[in-house]
Amino acid sequence: MADNISYKDILFNPFSKDNPVVVQVLGICSVLAVTAKLEPAIVMGLSVIAVLAFSNVIISFMRNTIPNAIRIIVQLVVVAGLVIIVSELLKAYAYNVSLQLSVYISLIITNCILMGRLEAFAMGNRPWPAFLDGVGNGIGYAIILAIVAFFRELFGSGTLFGYQVVPDALYEAGYVNNGLMILPPMALILVACIIWVQRSYNKSLQEK
Repeated sequence: MADNISYKDILFNPFSKDNPVVVQVLGICSVLAVTAKLEPAIVMGLSVIAVLAFSNVIISFMRNTIPNAIRIIVQLVVVAGLVIIVSELLKAYAYNVSLQLSVYISLIITNCILMGRLEAFAMGNRPWPAFLDGVGNGIGYAIILAIVAFFRELFGSGTLFGYQVVPDALYEAGYVNNGLMILPPMALILVACIIWVQRSYNKSLQEK
């Protein structure tokens, strides 16, 4: 599969025109759940990048030895093992963020992006392209998380990374944080706006 596409395209296409969230519409649930604040959204994105990249590589190495009847089970075991490692590292080195992410780190196991890339790419390609595919799709996912979280935290809480960025003078003049921005439906609306902007500039994504 990778023979017909360059390594550059494998890595960079998921950033925009083949983005897993706004083009393939995968991983939406976590976009709604973890983007009220920028810090946990970025940590979630980095976690998915790590799990997706290494699970792609492991499955690619094993692809010729996995019986077809149990391939999904093997993929889930590999992903689950990596997610446990990431979860324990977060508890050890970023405990407060791990508390904010709560069960959503564990739910990476069920993220459609991971299973989709393992089935669609890692099972049919060599380890290096599989690694690039995992990194590219992980970054594409993380970009959307960061964009959505940026606007939700800024307009919903007046902060970024927990630090106040809206001046006190603005509040004294009557500015009020938009509480709707920190509710999950606003994440869906923001994703819809990103999809609209992207498809406006990428004619190939528009329906004929």
